[in-house]
Amino acid sequence: MLITGDLALMALAYYGAYFIRFGDEATLLLAKRPAGEMIFVIILLMNSYLFEVYNLEKHCGSREILVNATIAISVDFVMLTCIFFIFPDLMVGRGLLAILLILFFAVQYAWHVVYILGVKHPFMAENLLILGTGSTARAMGDIIAETTSRFHHRLTGYVECGETSDPPQVPLEMIVGEGGDLQEIVRHTRASAVVVALSEKRGMVSFRNQLLNCKFMGVSIYDSPTFYEEVTGKLMLSYGNIGDELIFSSGFRFGSNLGVMKRVFDIFLALVGLLLVLPFFPLIALLVKLDSPGSIFYSQERVGLMGKMFILYKFRSMRQNAELLTGAVWAQQNDPRLSAIGSFLRKWRIDELPQLFNVLKGEMSFFGPRPERLEFVEKLTAVFPFYPKRHFVKPGITGWAQTRYPYGASMEDAYQKLCYDLYYIKNSSPWLDLLIIFETFKVVIFGRGR
Repeated sequence: MLITGDLALMALAYYGAYFIRFGDEATLLLAKRPAGEMIFVIILLMNSYLFEVYNLEKHCGSREILVNATIAISVDFVMLTCIFFIFPDLMVGRGLLAILLILFFAVQYAWHVVYILGVKHPFMAENLLILGTGSTARAMGDIIAETTSRFHHRLTGYVECGETSDPPQVPLEMIVGEGGDLQEIVRHTRASAVVVALSEKRGMVSFRNQLLNCKFMGVSIYDSPTFYEEVTGKLMLSYGNIGDELIFSSGFRFGSNLGVMKRVFDIFLALVGLLLVLPFFPLIALLVKLDSPGSIFYSQERVGLMGKMFILYKFRSMRQNAELLTGAVWAQQNDPRLSAIGSFLRKWRIDELPQLFNVLKGEMSFFGPRPERLEFVEKLTAVFPFYPKRHFVKPGITGWAQTRYPYGASMEDAYQKLCYDLYYIKNSSPWLDLLIIFETFKVVIFGRGR
């Protein structure tokens, strides 16, 4: 909704600036520069995205909006000035460009402030009711509290169902009634959705008719895994018999057409990537060689599609024989094993460029779970039985887990990344891959190596 509004405001600012600057001649001049308008839109949208203007977690007050929008519009001016200087046919004078950007900055700031005030108003909130008072219900309540900045949810209370003999594990003051009165509670709290969070799934049988009636009243009904997946972007593996849930869930669509399209896209991106970066390979190789003794490239066996082993290539970022004394250990932020130039390569993900050859060979995809070492796969499989499921797709240079979570340096980190990887496999689509491209671009541009 924010982006749609911004697109309309970009058009308004673009045409408005021309009429302010040229008056009656504006229409004739605009007809001659459709490419300039397209570039204007692309640059403004890209920088608004990169500088967190659409990130509602960091976009929660007028001050944050002003700071993010100011940074974005400043970069817009520099980039558009350079583009119009290099391509004179698209030329927009600096005076006109300044009017364009000032107009857009003013209307964008006003629109975003109005939007934030609107979604924060109680009238606009989606009232959620949680059916259950056990540990699962408490976890759902915590998730709602953590994600209110992105999804304007308001928890109206918990409904006691007596699913276990244990005392309630949620705040007692938030229990608003019993399951037998669910319809009346929904009306009273004006709930627009009910999250079924029973610790025992069979406990729902007693409330099936009540839930069905609520459904016919227009109330959305979520089970815990579905709700968790929608608001967190990862799978909920710690819920009951999750295997049964996944068997009957939607997603996991890997038809031949999608596979062919993904492979063609991988080859295209790898070829374009190599065309752009190969001229820099000699310089990178020289820096690696001068920084520390040892080989330029680093190769290692990793687990790939269906558990098949392959050799992964990287520019060497660690000191030679970095694991001689420690054995295999997880990579981590500020890893002490990194060389001076290796730290730079890792931060900006330059060390991973040789993996473009792995993509061309068909051993990797551009998007997918990171390929892991066999030692870690065996260790993690012993703790997380679902871990081998991530090998049903090709590993990727980048992926959903890599853009959503930092380096995994513990079992808990590995578990969190597994939840993101399985979410990607379940919901794999060209649109999700496109989102990963944007997120990866943001990670690389700002040196948020993960």
